[in-house]
Amino acid sequence: MMMKLNQLIKGVAINDFLGDRKVEIKGLAYDSRKVKPGFLFIALRGYSQDGHDFVRNAVKNGAAALVVEHIDGSWKDDKSSILLVPDSRKALSMLAVNYYRSPFQDMNMIGITGTNGKTTTSYLLESILLAAGAKPGVVGTINYRLPGRTWKASVTTPESLDLMRILRKMTDAGVSDVIMEVSSHALDQGRTNGCPFRVAVFTNLSRDHLDYHGSMEKYFKAKSRLFLSLGEKGPVDLTRAIINADDPKGKQLIERTDAHVLTYGLGKDCDVRAERVQVNRNGLTAKLISPAGEIDIRSSFIGDFNIYNILAASAAGISMNIDLNTVASGIERLKEIPGRLELVKNSSSLTVVVDYAHTPDALLKALKAVRSIVRGRLITVFGCGGDRDMGKRWEMGRVAGSHSDMAIITSDNPRTEDPAAIASQIEGGVREAGLKKVINIPKDGPPAKGYLLDLDRGHAIKRAIEMADEKDLILIAGKGHEDYQIVGEEKRYFDDRIIAAGAASGKI
Repeated sequence: MMMKLNQLIKGVAINDFLGDRKVEIKGLAYDSRKVKPGFLFIALRGYSQDGHDFVRNAVKNGAAALVVEHIDGSWKDDKSSILLVPDSRKALSMLAVNYYRSPFQDMNMIGITGTNGKTTTSYLLESILLAAGAKPGVVGTINYRLPGRTWKASVTTPESLDLMRILRKMTDAGVSDVIMEVSSHALDQGRTNGCPFRVAVFTNLSRDHLDYHGSMEKYFKAKSRLFLSLGEKGPVDLTRAIINADDPKGKQLIERTDAHVLTYGLGKDCDVRAERVQVNRNGLTAKLISPAGEIDIRSSFIGDFNIYNILAASAAGISMNIDLNTVASGIERLKEIPGRLELVKNSSSLTVVVDYAHTPDALLKALKAVRSIVRGRLITVFGCGGDRDMGKRWEMGRVAGSHSDMAIITSDNPRTEDPAAIASQIEGGVREAGLKKVINIPKDGPPAKGYLLDLDRGHAIKRAIEMADEKDLILIAGKGHEDYQIVGEEKRYFDDRIIAAGAASGKI
């Protein structure tokens, strides 16, 4: 698809322009390696790299035009048009909208943000919309999908250019509603600036991503942007803010947004709430109470925390005038979500559960959820990611140590950090919780309580399988649906579910 540069830059704030405004642009790229002849290259300042350092590479690859915040005065190029802009990321958002011809115009945009629960809520809402006869598309942590087609997700919320490309594919395929998990990074970096959200959902806020944001207040401020922007692309009275009123930050959001608010939670004052919640190993049941009426709901999801995800999706559905019978049907139809308290089938009749929990709050909720169905010991295998928030490692260790009978500290995605150093920080929290390190395992098996260190994640999972019997439950936390492990700069294939199933069947 080609577009003249003067058409492409409509609405983009420009400080200066050099070159031909009518040059034909054949594509956009913010990675110089993906630039082809006739492309427009946008130089972005990233977390670890600056796209301005790769301008020459882009030109060598045939860039017809450049979008930059600054240019080296000693460098001259007569072949490429140059746009000097105050903010390359904001420029990219507008350029992407223009290039892909505002792909969201005929779709209902729904954004979900919060620390935990975004993925589960998105799956539930997708199921509700399918039950209502809609054709939803999803942009989320596990994948990007629409009925009949799936793309692998590289990040929860893609860069604006990639996002608009995906939305164009969705609108061309006839998607009616887009459910998007909106990360704090995406909001802070303006990746969703062009998206006219009509419904925004807030799940909760707890510690995460402080390596990036620096403080909980800045983290919350980033999350808040989804709700502050409601109505920017159209009448605010047509927008809906679905907010967890049981969360302290949810109460603050209610005061900050101009959109119509529909609250959810277990509190009596919540617009959409649940009563008579019953949870067991087969799932949960409850009575859903809302402005639209009351209805009994059933779900195969275990864990009392999942009632909040169910309420969030239900409230969003109700705000879009979906009837309660359809809401209840959508909830009941969804049986499981990849890597979210996912039961691993195996030939040894062992109970093995894999979960994405990688924050202290998420790990606590997962442990409490499975504790209710454990007949023997709860064995937890977990670690923490490298090059990420170091402050949560001790706390995750304390949570695991307080709620597990046996904890096995292992490696997660260590990236460029020393796995042993990460494990040492986790170990302090485990010890604080009262678990003692097991040095030598007796011949008659490991003690009922304690913790082990095993930095080989595959071997750690195998050890958990070997020490368990049919009454025990093994929770493998941290990676969930991920099928890789990042060690140094290398991304290696690794899937907790495959390793656990193989170990339980004696194949590993």
